[in-house]
Amino acid sequence: VPCDCCCTCFTDQQHVYTSTHADFLWDPSLLEPKQKEIEFDDCAGNEDVKFEVSDPSFHVDGDLNLAPQRDVQYTSPVMFIHGLSAHADDMAQVEVSGLPIQSPHNLRDILGLGQTLPYRSKRSLLVPPMIITENQRAPFPRIIGKNRCLLDSDCSGNHIFRLTGPGADQDPKGLFTIDIDTGDVSVSRSLDREAIESYQLEVSTTDIAGNVVEGPAQLVITVIDQNDNRPIFKETRYTGEVLEGSPTGTTVMTMMAFDADDPATDNAALRYNIVRQSPNNPVLNMFSIDAERGDIVTAIPPALLDRETLPTTTYELEIVAKDMAGSEVGLTGTATATITITDKNDHAPEFTHPLFEAYVNEGSTGVVVNLTVDDRDDPDTGAGRAIYSIIDGDPTQSFEIQTNPDNNEGMLSVVKPLDYEAMSLHTLFIKVENEDPLVPDVGYGPSSTATVHVKILDINEGPVFFPDPLKVTRMENIPLGSFVASLNATDPDIKQTQSIRYAVLQDPAGWLSVNPVRGTVNTSASLDRESPYVHDNKYTAVFIATDNGNPLATGTGTLVIYLEDYNDNAPYVVPSVAQVCEDAHDMNVAIVGGRDKDLPPNSAPFKIELGKQPGLDKTWQVTRVNSTHSQIMLLHSLKKANYQLPLLITDSGVPPLSNSTEVKVQVCICKKNKKMDCSSAHSHRASLLVLLATLLLALLCKYQNHNTETMRT
Repeated sequence: VPCDCCCTCFTDQQHVYTSTHADFLWDPSLLEPKQKEIEFDDCAGNEDVKFEVSDPSFHVDGDLNLAPQRDVQYTSPVMFIHGLSAHADDMAQVEVSGLPIQSPHNLRDILGLGQTLPYRSKRSLLVPPMIITENQRAPFPRIIGKNRCLLDSDCSGNHIFRLTGPGADQDPKGLFTIDIDTGDVSVSRSLDREAIESYQLEVSTTDIAGNVVEGPAQLVITVIDQNDNRPIFKETRYTGEVLEGSPTGTTVMTMMAFDADDPATDNAALRYNIVRQSPNNPVLNMFSIDAERGDIVTAIPPALLDRETLPTTTYELEIVAKDMAGSEVGLTGTATATITITDKNDHAPEFTHPLFEAYVNEGSTGVVVNLTVDDRDDPDTGAGRAIYSIIDGDPTQSFEIQTNPDNNEGMLSVVKPLDYEAMSLHTLFIKVENEDPLVPDVGYGPSSTATVHVKILDINEGPVFFPDPLKVTRMENIPLGSFVASLNATDPDIKQTQSIRYAVLQDPAGWLSVNPVRGTVNTSASLDRESPYVHDNKYTAVFIATDNGNPLATGTGTLVIYLEDYNDNAPYVVPSVAQVCEDAHDMNVAIVGGRDKDLPPNSAPFKIELGKQPGLDKTWQVTRVNSTHSQIMLLHSLKKANYQLPLLITDSGVPPLSNSTEVKVQVCICKKNKKMDCSSAHSHRASLLVLLATLLLALLCKYQNHNTETMRT
């Protein structure tokens, strides 16, 4: 920190220190400089002031005298004194005068000119390192050091001092200047060590023409740190946790702050301290912090660090980091540490009651009772979350139990319908455990098990059909009123005496009736296997049975009738239309096939033949291809027209059924592009009379044409 505004610290920032021995050059070992009193005031009595001298041969004694610590053979013409206390930080420059300047031989030996000095580059140019404290106050410019020649003759004449490098003629320009005549180096404004901690410059001397005479020699200017940066925590809030019952001294977390000041000085030497704990019970200092490392550790016995007995599971600590190794004048930074006491499974869950009771209607499912437990551990962790299991009383696995995640209760459910008549009371034994294992010295006791009585309530159950479905086989077209089946429904309520009545619930075709008391099913209409209500030869109907309990209860049963085929459908021919070209060389007209709604053996093989009309066989011929198809052929060409060809088709049933049908044969004009013109053809019955009339007309026309030609001849 800068000097207090009420004082100037070093009252004389440039001291002159005079040697008392004129014969210094001839006997350097006898150099005995006199003491120089230093004036320093930190406005607080100068208690615990520490002084550092740039030349280790000197020190500042208790009376503020600059004095040698041993016999001195040589000292730099300039030295610096750094004064530091809890209230002030300042520096003064000391110029040493009265040094002998004769006898070059002995002087060069004394100064070590035959050796390499850190601040000398060429011949007689002496460039000592310089130091300056950051954040100095005006006035500026301020001299911080001197550069000079070893002998006055080395810099006699028109020699000019030059200063170059970053901070002089390079960015940041103008921080440092040099007196061209004396070589004094000055700083032009306040410096910031955290921005640049040292400057590397070069000093040289030139003649008036600018030619370098001496140098360049390196000049190192070091910026001395002041405590002008507070410690800064990376975050304002830190979180940590510690397991309950942890031993004293268990590390919880580490707090770490950063100070931008020089880490080699106390300006960046941080010390940590806990200044506040909230809440402050059961004891004020539940935690401590390592002053240098920032480690927060537990400071109370494990028995007191009990999550279940503490007033809260979260503690907040205010941490202060102070530089200057924690002294009163140190700057501080603050952060908050939030510590959570985490749970371990040191308490077994216990049922709130040893016996629970539940009631459930027979035949129903779902949750029947919620089992409650107490667990002092954290319900949001595996140490507090409950796991329930049925350990006895459920051989049919009709029950299950699950944990309700919202309240940790055990939800006992019926998953298979229960029958009152089979068992009216179920006794279950339930165990509760935690997700996490218990700590070694804690176990599950009798309170971690409970008994559950589940009582089944009797309800009026509906009649039950057996078998369901009921399957029977019947021939289609059996007479009306024929017996089909006998339904069988029983009432599960065996402890009650009840009667059952039957009725038709679903009969899509309306073919059936049922006796309401006996349950016998008869036909009320003809059974037709070919009906659209029959699928895969099966007809399905549903019946309902109702008891006389209070309230009434019903049950349904299914009747499936497999229908056997009866030859009650005559066959037919497909296709019904065929086309042929009038000038075709191929007399094959078409291949026709038989179809029958009945099943074998009441269908194929089919017999397809010409109708019984006389004369058809003069023009048409039908030839069998296989058991289902036949070939229609022309015996001679016909003119363009539509002809109705009578056919007779017969199936193989017993007795067989026949069907007289017609196939429309279109005789068309066929063009080269394979298109057929059948649109203008006239329709003719393919009977003998039609064919004869057509033939006679053709012969008559031919005869008339012949007579006409004869007459012309």
